[in-house]
Amino acid sequence: MKKTKNTECLRVNLKQTAKFLKKNDNYIILTHASPDGDTLGSAYALYYALNETGKRACVLCPDVIPKKYDYFARKTDHVNRENAVVIAVDVADERLLGALQQEFGGKVDLCIDHHISNTKYAKRLYLDEGAAATTQCIYELIVQMKVNINDITAKALYTGLATDTGCFKYSNVTDKTHLIAAALYEYNIDAAEINRLMFDTKSKKLLELEKMVLETAEYHFEDKCIVLSVTEEMQTKTGCSGTELEGIAVISRSVEGILAGVTIKQIGDEEFKISLRTYPPLDASAICRKLGGGGHKNAAGASVNGTLEQVKALVLDAVKDALEG
Repeated sequence: MKKTKNTECLRVNLKQTAKFLKKNDNYIILTHASPDGDTLGSAYALYYALNETGKRACVLCPDVIPKKYDYFARKTDHVNRENAVVIAVDVADERLLGALQQEFGGKVDLCIDHHISNTKYAKRLYLDEGAAATTQCIYELIVQMKVNINDITAKALYTGLATDTGCFKYSNVTDKTHLIAAALYEYNIDAAEINRLMFDTKSKKLLELEKMVLETAEYHFEDKCIVLSVTEEMQTKTGCSGTELEGIAVISRSVEGILAGVTIKQIGDEEFKISLRTYPPLDASAICRKLGGGGHKNAAGASVNGTLEQVKALVLDAVKDALEG
């Protein structure tokens, strides 16, 4: 899909966003493809909050939502799409809407996000680049709207905070992040169980796939960069694909001495998804922008077409430029 550029994107603040949400009654909330805890936590927390105020809303995800999120991701209302306000959460670029882009491309009324690489594709944008997760923005929005937070809303919010911060260990964590997490502990969220599901549980087939991925490891630039590959053949052999591969990119950041951890995942005949994890002084978002993607300073991604070797060469060239610069 081609990128849709919106030259009339209006930046709105927290108060203006709350007022906008109170003004309308029917909402469609969109997540990004290959959903993670932050996009799903943001979508469902906003959905439950809108329900609390008597609004109708539904959550649409372009991919199947993994079962591990069943404790807060429930079936939502049916909303008439003709008169609904469309909101995208944690979606930095409308191309990330995947299968939903064809229907909603150029039709997003409000985007709520925390990615510095946001392409301003929506009619309105509430962007807090300093927030550790989009769920942090959603929490502040719910408070601003004076909406009651119940247990299931709190579970969704905590999930997004925990997953986008690596269980509160990444550099994006601030005092505000901890204060919000502490406030969520007042509800029946069972944080220990959420953390177990998100960080300490994996299937046998994912373990087998990780073993194959580790065997592809290549080191470059005096061992400052590691490249891991996930081919279509590996996914077919193990039966592990799609959202199940969400945590593979984390492996690359755990190797001692690495400044750039690259994971190349095949998603089509000659289409690959790049996940980049970096440590200072490298900027993952700046590197991925050269590849047509974006993200955060220490975690970013892009989609690149070509053979595996061609894609690998493009990524390594971008990393090399960053290391030399």
